[in-house]
Amino acid sequence: MSAVDTPAAKATLRTATGREATRWVRAHCREVPWLASTTVVSTVAGAALQIVPVLLLGRVVDGVVDKESRSVLVEVGVLMVAAALLGAAVTGLSTYLIGRLGADLLARLREGAVRAVLGLPSARIEQVGRGDVLARVGDDVAVLSKGIRTAIPTVFSAGVLVAIATAGMFGLDWRLGLAGAGALPAYALALRWYLPRSAPLYRKQRVAQADRAQALISGLDGIDTVRAYRLESAFGEKVTRESWRVRELGIEVFRFFGRFVGRENRAEFIGLVLILVVGYALLEAGAASLGEVSAAPLMFHRLFTPLGAIMFTFDEAQKSGASLTRLVGVVGEPAQERLVGDASVAPARAVPYQVTVEGLTFGYPDTEEPVLRDVGLTIPAGGSLALVGATGAGKSTLAALVAGIGTPQAGSVHIGPHDLAELDEAGARALVTILTQETHVFSGPLADDLRLSAPEATDAELRDALGTAGAAGWVDALPEGLRTLVGEGGERLDGTKVAQIGLARLVLSRSPVVVLDESTAEAGSEGAAELERAVLAACAGRTTLFVAHRLTQAMAADRIAVLDAGRVVEQGTHDELVALGGRYARLWRAWREGS
Repeated sequence: MSAVDTPAAKATLRTATGREATRWVRAHCREVPWLASTTVVSTVAGAALQIVPVLLLGRVVDGVVDKESRSVLVEVGVLMVAAALLGAAVTGLSTYLIGRLGADLLARLREGAVRAVLGLPSARIEQVGRGDVLARVGDDVAVLSKGIRTAIPTVFSAGVLVAIATAGMFGLDWRLGLAGAGALPAYALALRWYLPRSAPLYRKQRVAQADRAQALISGLDGIDTVRAYRLESAFGEKVTRESWRVRELGIEVFRFFGRFVGRENRAEFIGLVLILVVGYALLEAGAASLGEVSAAPLMFHRLFTPLGAIMFTFDEAQKSGASLTRLVGVVGEPAQERLVGDASVAPARAVPYQVTVEGLTFGYPDTEEPVLRDVGLTIPAGGSLALVGATGAGKSTLAALVAGIGTPQAGSVHIGPHDLAELDEAGARALVTILTQETHVFSGPLADDLRLSAPEATDAELRDALGTAGAAGWVDALPEGLRTLVGEGGERLDGTKVAQIGLARLVLSRSPVVVLDESTAEAGSEGAAELERAVLAACAGRTTLFVAHRLTQAMAADRIAVLDAGRVVEQGTHDELVALGGRYARLWRAWREGS
C-alpha cells in the first residue's frame, strides 16, 4: 500500500507492560543459568569489596586513637590496598558478564521481534504503518543495545553497591544505620514521583519518533506523486509538525529529569545531616568509637557515586525500558496462523480470473470516516483497470483489499469464484500477486532472488522472465550472469533495474490476477517509458489492477476508475473521461502541466 495514500491511523503494534517485560527477561535468564548466576555473584562480590576499604579506614582511626603498633596499621593498610585492587578486578568481571548477558538477551529479543514482524498478517502491517514497525526493529533495538552497553550495567551494579553500603552502615552501628536510612523516605518519594511519570513520557517520545519516521517515509516513498499533485507544502508541514512534537517532548523529558535530580540531592543532604548529628551524639555519649563515627559519613558519602551514576544513567535506562516493552510487545503480537495456503484455489492452467468488487466499505481503526464507501468495480478476465485520484482518495487501500490484504467492514471481493474473505492470506497469494514500489533486492545470487516467487523455476525460465521484464540485456552483461551477487555487498542496482527484477518475479509467479501499486515509482524518468512497456508485457493475459502513478499508465489500461474521498466518481476509457471534462480531465491537465 502506498504510504501517501494511507490515512494517518493511530493504530500501533502492542506495547507490553513492565511486568510482561520483566517476565520475559527472567524467562530468558533461566535459559542461561550459569551466566546469570555468575553475573549476580560477581556483582555482589565486587560491591562488597568496594566498601571494605571504608570499613578498614575506621579501624585505622581507632588504631591511631588507641595508639596501637605501627605494624597493625601497616597490616590494615595492605588489606585496604588488596581489597581495592581485588574489588576493581571483580567489578570489571561483573561489568563484562552483565554486558555479555545483556547482549545474549538482546540477540534473542531482536530475533524474536523480527520473526514476529515477518509472521504478522500484511493487513496488520498496513494498519500500523511501516514507521512504527521500523522504529521497533530499528530504533528501539538501537536504544536498547546502547542501554545494555552503558546504562543497564551501571544501574544494576550501582544498585547492588547501594544495598551493600547500606548494610555496611548498619554493621558499624545500628543507630548510624538508622540515621542513614532516614534519607530513604526522601529517595522513595523522589522515585515515587519520578517513575510513574517517566515511563509513559518515554513511551510517548518513542511513539512520536515513530510518527515522524512514518511521515518521512510517506513523503519520500511517494515523492513523484507528491510533486505531481503539488502536495510538497502539505507533506513538508506534516514532517515539520512531527519533528517539532519530537523536539518538544525531548525538552519536556530533559526538564523532568532535572527536577528529579533536585529531589535526589535533597535526599542526600537529609541523610548526611542525620548521620553527622547522630554520630556526634553517640561520640559524646561514649556509645560509639571515633572510627565508627568517622566511617559512617564516609560510607554514606560512598553512596553518592553509585546514586549519582543511577541518576545520570536512569534517563538512558528508562529509554531502554520503554524500548524493551515495545519490543516484547512485538514478540507478543498474534502471528499469522497459517503461512502456507491451499494452492488449489489457483486455476490449473494460466488462465485469468474476473475480479468483482461489490459494495466495498472499509475504514481503519480509530478513524471516524471510512476510507472506501460502497465501491463497486468489475475487471473482466484478462482485462485491465487503472485507479486514479488525488492523494488520500483510497486507491492503495482498494488495491490492497483486492490483493487480500485486510478485511472490509462491508461488501466483498471475488477473484473468479472465490471470495477473498473465505481464504487465508497465503491462499489469496495463490490468486493475486501484488507489486508495489517497495521492491527489495536481497543479498545473494540474482537467481536466488528471482526464485523467491518460483522456487522450482529453471535458469531458462528465469531468463525468459527477465526478457519479458526488459532486463535480459544488463543481466547478460553481469560478470557471472544469473550467479552474480546482488544487493548489499554485491552488484548495486539502480531503481529501474530493481523494478525490472520485481516485474520478473511477477512473471514467474503465474497468478491469474495482478495488482500493481505504483510499482515503477522508484524508477527515474529515463527508465519510466521502458518500464511501462515491461509492465504491459509482464501482465499480458492476466487480469490487472493498476494504481496509476503516471497517468500515461492509466492511458494504457482498458478502463479507468476515478476515486474521490473513497467513492468511484467516474469510469471509462481515457478518451471518454477527458471528453467528459470532469475530475479525471482536471487531473490530466494538472499532470501535463506538472510534467
